[in-house]
Amino acid sequence: MLRFLAVRTARAVLTLFICVSAVFITLRLAGDPAEIMLSVDTPPEARAYYSELWGLDQPIYDQYIRYFTSALRGDFGLSFADERPAFDAVIEALPNTALLGSASLLLALIVGLPLGILAALKHNSAIDRLAMASAVFGYAVPVFFLGILLILLFALKLRVLPSAGSDSLTHLILPVVTLGLPLAGRLARFARTSTLEVLGKPFIRAARGRGVMPVGVIVRHALPNASVPLLMFLGIEIGNILAGSAVVETIFAWPGIGRLLVDSVATRDLPVVQAVIITITLIMVSANLLVDIVHIMIDPRLGGFRKASGAQA
Repeated sequence: MLRFLAVRTARAVLTLFICVSAVFITLRLAGDPAEIMLSVDTPPEARAYYSELWGLDQPIYDQYIRYFTSALRGDFGLSFADERPAFDAVIEALPNTALLGSASLLLALIVGLPLGILAALKHNSAIDRLAMASAVFGYAVPVFFLGILLILLFALKLRVLPSAGSDSLTHLILPVVTLGLPLAGRLARFARTSTLEVLGKPFIRAARGRGVMPVGVIVRHALPNASVPLLMFLGIEIGNILAGSAVVETIFAWPGIGRLLVDSVATRDLPVVQAVIITITLIMVSANLLVDIVHIMIDPRLGGFRKASGAQA
């Protein structure tokens, strides 16, 4: 198990290193930030001053070494826009994204998981077809279109919910629905597939043959075994939540790291862009590593282990 975890941890660190390097190089090859942040009538002397101040006049490999060594110390540089530490802007916006993502994931679990299990239990029935049609519609609709549609209906037409901002919990409802419904659709389809696969296993037929009540078969035998692939699925979906938050937070003016990333890219605020992307990568890598740890605790065979009885046999 230790060897398995060491390999996965090394992969996580390597992934983070590659992402940091790729983002750094790509952003600097995309053009000079001074061309966007400074006005067209800015004197050449001022442009040279800011290029030197931001370290953009140095060769790219010198910039990379200086940035990477500073990042290892937790220093991600100063924002080009307001000269405050770039990571402070990320820390300020991160709780809002965490709230949005957690609420969206909770909505997906409440809606998608029971829908998928019900579809599996009613396989090939009208309920199954209706549930899967709803799931397909949920995740097929683009997030930006769903968000605008909800704004038009509930904010402009019915006037029951605010369209933008973060002043109260009511401002959270439309962003959560926009981000959570597509995730619920994907979760419903995956839960249906996982549950159907488990229901066809011999131990399920054996439990039914022993006279175990249908509820007991589902709760005690089917769901625990179907939860293993679902756990892996949710670990992967964290990336989709973070990616979708950039669109949702921009549509609803929700002050999270997704909106911060979009605004920073628009103004070419490189330190903030890099800090946001590193934070997102770290969250995704940590989440997948945590899922791997939980998965190997549930199924030690992943780490090359076998049960003692199997070894004796």
